[in-house]
Amino acid sequence: MSPHVVMYSIAELGRFIDAVWEAVQVCTMFEIDPSAKTDLKPGTLYAIAGEEGWIYYGRVAADKVIEFFHRRDREVAAVDDVVAEPVMTAVAVVHPSIGRALRGGLWKKLGRAPLATSINPRMAVQWPVGTLKVSVWRGDTPSHETMVHDPAIQNLEIIAGWDAEHHIPKRLTADFGVEPAEWHIGGPIWRERRIKEEMARRFPEQPWHRLPLDWVSTND
Repeated sequence: MSPHVVMYSIAELGRFIDAVWEAVQVCTMFEIDPSAKTDLKPGTLYAIAGEEGWIYYGRVAADKVIEFFHRRDREVAAVDDVVAEPVMTAVAVVHPSIGRALRGGLWKKLGRAPLATSINPRMAVQWPVGTLKVSVWRGDTPSHETMVHDPAIQNLEIIAGWDAEHHIPKRLTADFGVEPAEWHIGGPIWRERRIKEEMARRFPEQPWHRLPLDWVSTND
């Protein structure tokens, strides 16, 4: 057999077809608009195609991160009904990827929604590789250092950029918390810690995935 020939089982082909079909369904949920551009004016509200045919909603915050509401629908809801729900999570979405998602029918601009008149600078966590010590930031300013297992920071977002097309649908499934999410979806510090634990479990022979001796388990 030629080394370039790859054989797949019926089950593997079925999973591949299902994945492609799901991607097509998500990417064509809204009308494709080749001229659509990212609007990052604070208060801009978007409908977002999620997994399994769900529609989520995100609003541009004053600091240009996207605040996702704890609401999802099968059809696009009224703006007033969306913004009446609490904010579920706030994520730094890579800005050019929003434009691609709009042009591809994955995101849809709904208009504007009011923001709070005053907000405190958002806090986030920088976790360097190879250490349990992290830096907590308040907006663009370093605040303090602590340990990654500090209970006070477990729900803070790790500093990272998320792609609107490839990352956000799975991230919204994880944040909404109804269906099981894929194990490698991070975001808040507690989930990032669980990812490292799972990597250590799956790849025990790889030294870079081993947990340090002073690691504090997420089950403690």
